[in-house]
Parts: sequence; C-alpha cells; structure tokens
Amino acid sequence: MTERIAAQFRRFAEKEARGHSALYEALALGVAGDGDLLALLAGLPPDKQQPNLLFAAVRLVCGTPADFPSFRASLLGRAADVVAAILAHRTQTNEPGRCAVLLPVLARLHQPLALIEVGASAGLCLIPEQYAYDYNGTRLGAATAPVFHCLANDPTPIPQALPRITWRAGLDLEPVSPRDPDQMAWLEALIWPDQPERLARFRAAADLVRRTSVRVRRGDLTTDLGALIDEVPNGPTIVVFHSATLAYVPDPAARAAFATLLWERSAVWISNEAPFVFPDIAARAPRPGPAGAFLLAVNGRPVAWTDPHGAWIDWLG
Repeated sequence: MTERIAAQFRRFAEKEARGHSALYEALALGVAGDGDLLALLAGLPPDKQQPNLLFAAVRLVCGTPADFPSFRASLLGRAADVVAAILAHRTQTNEPGRCAVLLPVLARLHQPLALIEVGASAGLCLIPEQYAYDYNGTRLGAATAPVFHCLANDPTPIPQALPRITWRAGLDLEPVSPRDPDQMAWLEALIWPDQPERLARFRAAADLVRRTSVRVRRGDLTTDLGALIDEVPNGPTIVVFHSATLAYVPDPAARAAFATLLWERSAVWISNEAPFVFPDIAARAPRPGPAGAFLLAVNGRPVAWTDPHGAWIDWLG
C-alpha cells in the first residue's frame, strides 16, 4: 500500500506541483521517500491520503513549513492533530480564477443562463458575471471587480460581454459558508503557499460572494443532481459545470452515470478536469495538452486545454 501512496505523491510532484509550487514539489517528493510518513498515511482511508489534503492539514495545524525537514518535524510532532484535521475535512479548493477559462464557453451559450455547479464549495465560481477579466490585455467587467488575468491563444473566442445569469445554485457534499471564519480558514489552507496572488483573489472573491445570494445545497452529485435540476424555472439555458471535482469520484461507472443524467436532462455540460477523469473525452482532443493541464469540454466535446487555476487557455479550434 505504501508504494501506491508514494507513487501518488511522486505523480503530484511531477505533474501538478512542478513549475507551479517549488515547496509542494519538494514536500511531495519528500513524503514519497519517507517510510514513517507513508506508514502514517497508510493508516488513513484512501480518500484521505491525497497530497493537497495532507499539506493543507499541516498548514492549518502547524503553519506553513519552510522546507521538507520542518514539514516532517511539524507533522510527526503533532500527528494526532493533523490526522484529526484530515479526517474532519476534504479537498474543496475554491479557485475563482477558473471562471476565466469557463467564461468563453458561458458567453457563447443562449442567454440567460441557469448555473449549477457540482463541487461548489463556498460558491465562488457561481458568480462569474460579477468578476472582471483580462485576456491578453483585453479587459471585461466592472472597474471595481476582482480581476482574473488569463493568457489566451489566438483561436480563443474572447467574450465581448459577460453572461446573463438569472438562477444559480451549487451542490456539495459539505458546503462551505463564506461567513464562517473557520471554514474559510480551511479553504485558505488549501491555497498553495507560494502563490500569494491566488490568496489575494480568493479573499476578494469571498468578500463579493458574501454580498451575493448564492445557494449551495448539501448533496451528492451522483444521487442528488437530478432533483436540483428540477428546481430550475422554465426559460434559461441550464448549465451544469464542474472543475477539479469529478477527479474525487473514483468509480468510473459513477462518472458515466453522471454524464448520462446530463444528456437525459438536456443540460449544457461543461467539464474542466484532468484528462484522466474522462479518458474517452481526452482521446478525442486533436492534440495533447501540457503536463498538468486540465481539459475543458462541452457536452463531451473537447474545446480547450486550460491551466488548473485559470491562468491560461489554449483553445483547440
């Protein structure tokens, strides 16, 4: 079992952290080669052995480590507290910057829209029309709104106007209240420590969503999504989207059933996930993406490779 966990951490270091977080790359490689830490993780349920979950729990309990030796000492010194934090939480990274890669799709749909996000966390991605965007120097949105910068290749259909959204709701196993300081502290711990710009835009987005009526319902996307779709009033285009969410549904049959439900309900399905989540969709991409990239797809059709946090979009044409 420990070799499987070690491979998971090596993959995280090489495919996700490299080029984005030197600290997390070092921590992940350190864990992968440390028998004591691997043994500690082996005693946890499989869904609690994720690198992001471990690193965030250590930061929440012990603060941000400077390097792997200090990380290891902090973790082993307060192992019981860290394990308790892991068991009490789940990975719920709520990255509002992802709206920048979703917007080119949302803006092209028949307006107005009814948005449903699965894995919505605190709902920061459910208010895309309230942010501002900068695509290669082309700005869109209010001057006072948080700005998300996104590098776009030439084929990207850069939006000319923000989408009109008349209904919105989220679905999450454990919804996060943006008004609960402890819950928001957990979301902040999930933001990689050597990316201060992400923390700044998270806080700005959280302030904005606290002033907006955003409903996130407790529920499982594999069983409760249909009932939420039934609540959408007649008129708007129903859009169900998710980003870095279906990766945490380990059963391929459950993912397939989720996709089938969306086909049956005639909702527009926007998926922004690592390519392994839906390998049949990834196989239809006309060219491979960079290491660690997400694949943006609409109704099962690949449309772009994207940065996991929304920093760039490579439209497939």
